[in-house]
Amino acid sequence: MKYRFVLALLSLALGACTALPSPRERQDHADNLAAARQWQKGTLTAAPFTLRTYEPVTPRQGDTLAVYIEGDGLAWLNPSQPSADPTPVSPLLLQLALAQREGKAAYLARPCQYAEPGAAPCAQRYWTDGRFAPEVIDAMDRALDQLKARQEARTLVLVGYSGGGSVAALLAARRSDVARLVTIAGNLDHRAWTTFHRLTPLDTSLNPADQAQRLAAISQIHWIGGRDTVMPAELARRWPAALLGPRQENLKLVPEASHGQGWPDPRQTPEFPLGPRSNGKPRP
Repeated sequence: MKYRFVLALLSLALGACTALPSPRERQDHADNLAAARQWQKGTLTAAPFTLRTYEPVTPRQGDTLAVYIEGDGLAWLNPSQPSADPTPVSPLLLQLALAQREGKAAYLARPCQYAEPGAAPCAQRYWTDGRFAPEVIDAMDRALDQLKARQEARTLVLVGYSGGGSVAALLAARRSDVARLVTIAGNLDHRAWTTFHRLTPLDTSLNPADQAQRLAAISQIHWIGGRDTVMPAELARRWPAALLGPRQENLKLVPEASHGQGWPDPRQTPEFPLGPRSNGKPRP
């Protein structure tokens, strides 16, 4: 299937290496990244999933919590073989969360990533064709409630990378406490995306573009890479105006970025990824 082929190319682009790290090695890599910045791992139960989190050891001040939602991870090994474990090789969103200088922050993995040994099996469709299924978004929504309560936050900023951008947008559309939506190489209209690439439609997944009007009142930033062939800028420019803004001011191009590489270092580029301080307020 062409769809599987493109997903395989994406997974390989994000996780290519001489010897693929094992799931345990990938988890250890994330643990070490977090520990180096005094963050700790945790889990949230949101049936039917157990979700991995990373949060600062020392609580931070502020009323707003930025939640960084990971991408699709290592979904495919080759054009015909899904991965046995979608834990990302290089967790971009964890690195961005760790680089946030001020305010409350947390990292939230996707279903089936970072599964502990002995955990109940996770259905493969949740990192292939059903990654935006209604039960996935329901579970992630409940996880946000838990993170928000745990960090004593009043409002949320949702940051999503790649498929995590779709998840973030779908969550923002259903909640009343999201002050800002930020996506990085996010696919906010998978129906247009599959048509553009001539791929099998994701008929079992929810589509953010269908919720565009519900997102119109939220402050948004959508970062797109100029060299991204997976989620090309020309396709992003066709998203509904409610997502882009009247003059497409919500779309921010990073000319040198591809889908998985070339994004700015937040320590050197403070406006990435959260942009200027949000004036957005949660909807009544």
